[in-house]
Amino acid sequence: MKKSLFVAATACLLGLLVAHPLPFGGERSSTSVHEPALFPQPPVPPRELARETDMSLQFELERLVRRSKLWPAVEEGRLALVLLVLSDPQQPRLAELNGHRMMYAASLPKIAILFGAAMAVQDGSLELDRALRADMVDMIRYSCNECATRVLERVGREELIALLQAPDYRFYDAQDGGGLWVGKDYAPTPAYHRDPVFQISHGATAFQVARFYYMLETGTLAGPESTRLMHEALSRPGIRHKFVKGLGAIPGLKMFRKSGTWRQYHSDSALVHYRGQSYIVVGLTEDENGGQWLDELALPLHELALKQLPGSRRVAGL
Repeated sequence: MKKSLFVAATACLLGLLVAHPLPFGGERSSTSVHEPALFPQPPVPPRELARETDMSLQFELERLVRRSKLWPAVEEGRLALVLLVLSDPQQPRLAELNGHRMMYAASLPKIAILFGAAMAVQDGSLELDRALRADMVDMIRYSCNECATRVLERVGREELIALLQAPDYRFYDAQDGGGLWVGKDYAPTPAYHRDPVFQISHGATAFQVARFYYMLETGTLAGPESTRLMHEALSRPGIRHKFVKGLGAIPGLKMFRKSGTWRQYHSDSALVHYRGQSYIVVGLTEDENGGQWLDELALPLHELALKQLPGSRRVAGL
């Protein structure tokens, strides 16, 4: 009798465990697999993405740069490149050279001000009036410094820095080599808050810039209205140099773009749509000829992005 009771109890317990298995470690998860989390999960931390390059694409990018005679600039840290192919947005293909190296990026970090303004409009703390919309477009499309400073003031200087470091975005991470940073007005005034690692006033890493465009493209950066607002500002580039000059002769190509130039610092970034394909390209340079480098790299990078590469692929979990 006792043996029968023991067998029955054991069977009952096993049935419960099969119906409601415990996670490894013996503690039940606080969120049921049948119930959505209360808050969306934040992006994967940038540090976890650094090694997740597409092997064949990485090889081709390195070969392209060597053929362009720019490999010494990569070795010296004067050239950073990221190419992110989005043929399958769920499995983006990443290649990078110095992608996590923070550099002075001149006007390129105005995309951070654009992001801050779009988010402030989205949460209702900033009214999207005609003047603000015009300034947001002009600071990106024509790189208007006065416009950027006015938008920055309306967003809030320290508020923007806090947003860039917020857990849900982490566009700047002092523990992971920096990232996007705006700590100075686009005006002849002193910096009010340089980044804590490199003391740069307007900085970026190519990887975090690419990550900004990736989140924008996949709709994970902001709500639909704010996404459209940022796309509008980044569209129809008004300055024809660097990537725009290099790709300007290709019919049907659409580009969302922001560049930067100051003294020997030349940078460019673009989300490119072409014949149903999409890719992101970012270049940061420190050389008086850096603008020409980016112009000359634009077409080979475009061709590489559209090329069907054989071999092993690894997912870049941006």
